[in-house]
Amino acid sequence: ETIRARITGRTRAVIVVHYAGYPCAMDEIVALCRERDLFLIEDVAHAPGASWRGSACGVMGDVGCFSFFSNKNLSIGEGGMLVTADPELHQRARHLRSHGMTTLTLDRHKGRAISYDVVRPGLNYRMDEIRAAIGLAQLEKLVEANRRRGELVRFYVERLAGCEGVDAPFQSLGDVEPAWHIAPVLLDEAVDRERVIGCLREQGIQSSIHYPSFRAFSAWRDHEFPPTPVADRISDRVLTLPLFPTMTFDQVDAVVDALMDALPRCRQEV
Repeated sequence: ETIRARITGRTRAVIVVHYAGYPCAMDEIVALCRERDLFLIEDVAHAPGASWRGSACGVMGDVGCFSFFSNKNLSIGEGGMLVTADPELHQRARHLRSHGMTTLTLDRHKGRAISYDVVRPGLNYRMDEIRAAIGLAQLEKLVEANRRRGELVRFYVERLAGCEGVDAPFQSLGDVEPAWHIAPVLLDEAVDRERVIGCLREQGIQSSIHYPSFRAFSAWRDHEFPPTPVADRISDRVLTLPLFPTMTFDQVDAVVDALMDALPRCRQEV
């Protein structure tokens, strides 16, 4: 209903973000986009291998966008992937990724074409073969890596249960299969997040914020945007704890122990 209320005569597309690897409630969103003839883009950077009620994230909309950055579940260091079932969009994307050219150097080298045309402006988004080979190897590990991430997140939730000053979100998942990309928690408003980050750092534990509100960035401060109160509240409270497939339960224990030690010392007047 929030999306529906934001649709105007200028709206052409809806972008959904499967944040932290947890799928959005896609049934209603897909139905709304079909009803209003809107293009649906899925940001699947956090959610390779995740699914919503049996449907893989990235194939429920018109296009799915994946990231292969170094901290992603399917990592090759850099790069990304676009998937679509729309032949026209697929061809347009192929043109845009390579200077708007109708054939690639490889096509001409293999004799499939002797010339090329430039049919639209384009850029160079070509990924090299080495990264593609690494990606295929990483793909074989994805299911097991996601499973292990899930074990670690569930252990985080178990350890944090009853811990004053912090809540673990995404506990009532329903019929979904997350990708468990990151482990965000929500600190109480009375907790000074910067001090908590500092206390964890003193124990050799890296934490982060995913994500600051876009309104906080210099590029957007002078722009007029509709209010986003929920995102703003979450942005002020969220803290991302360490999570990676080779992490151990002992390491999770160490993180939680350090967090529980820091929270009482980092409270502030509200």
